[in-house]
Amino acid sequence: MAIHLKTGLKILLFLLVLHTIGISSITHAKQTLPITPSLLKPNDVVAIVAPAWWVPNEKAIIEATTQKLRAWGLEVVVGNTIGAKDGQFAGSEEVRLADVQTMLDDPNIKAIFALRGGHGCARIVDDLDFTNFLQHPKWVIGFSDITTLHLQLHHIGAVSIHGVMPKHFPDPSYKSSIASLKTALFEGKATILAEPTSNNRLGEAKAPVVGGNLIIICSNIGTQLDVDTKGKILVLEEVGEKFYTIDRLMVQLKRSGKLQHLAGLVIGGITDLQDKPEMPFGKTIEELILHHVAEYTYPVAFHMPISHEPPNMAFFHGAEGNLVVTKEQTILSFDIQE
Repeated sequence: MAIHLKTGLKILLFLLVLHTIGISSITHAKQTLPITPSLLKPNDVVAIVAPAWWVPNEKAIIEATTQKLRAWGLEVVVGNTIGAKDGQFAGSEEVRLADVQTMLDDPNIKAIFALRGGHGCARIVDDLDFTNFLQHPKWVIGFSDITTLHLQLHHIGAVSIHGVMPKHFPDPSYKSSIASLKTALFEGKATILAEPTSNNRLGEAKAPVVGGNLIIICSNIGTQLDVDTKGKILVLEEVGEKFYTIDRLMVQLKRSGKLQHLAGLVIGGITDLQDKPEMPFGKTIEELILHHVAEYTYPVAFHMPISHEPPNMAFFHGAEGNLVVTKEQTILSFDIQE
């Protein structure tokens, strides 16, 4: 009888262990699934805020953006940072923090459009509270300095949209960029195409897509927003820097292990590059980047229309993307399922 009791206890203990492991695995799987906000629909409320710099001609830009968003069937709320100024910033840190926090907390707001980039998100991001956001996820939209917010959202497991901002809404050269943003928000789809280049490295990858502005990514190394790039497709774009600065940043990415275990590398616009006429860098931007990833085998795509210059096509930051680099073309595509 004692033997049977011991055997029964062992079996019960084994079953309890299996049950615990099973629950743990399921919980972990749920935790690792990305948090994806609901796609927009008519009559949804969206907000415009300025978490970084203010912008000249602000009134005309807000009017044009509001008109466009209302034509999409949306209701628009304008934050307190619109019209605020503190040097280059759209109000003090307290004003910008409170404005962004209000929009994150409001369950009725389904998307937050950053007015523009510039600089300033890093000054407030650590004080933002995402507790209510996690209960009522919403789209956060922008690029450039807004990359900091994308990295924060990725850190908590949420998908966001890297795309054109209200600053560019009145500019007709951004028509296709704005259309891609609308498709992403309402249909959950994004397809970014580029012509082939001789420097592309052919291949395919299906993986989460992260990244954005090169300097912002590098400036967050060593912080809690230090992005884990392992097994991911990394997107990089930049504007107005010197060749040796880009090289320095790529060296930093490599030395910090950000380039070693990628699933793929997507290079958007590296625009308005500057060089030293009396002492040029001596390589093209493609040659510079390929030098730092020469020892790896993942696909590399150049000249993708993700940029500070038009076109700047929208993509889902933190969501799974499908990258296909062939001799004919490059495609980076997303399909968000609700």
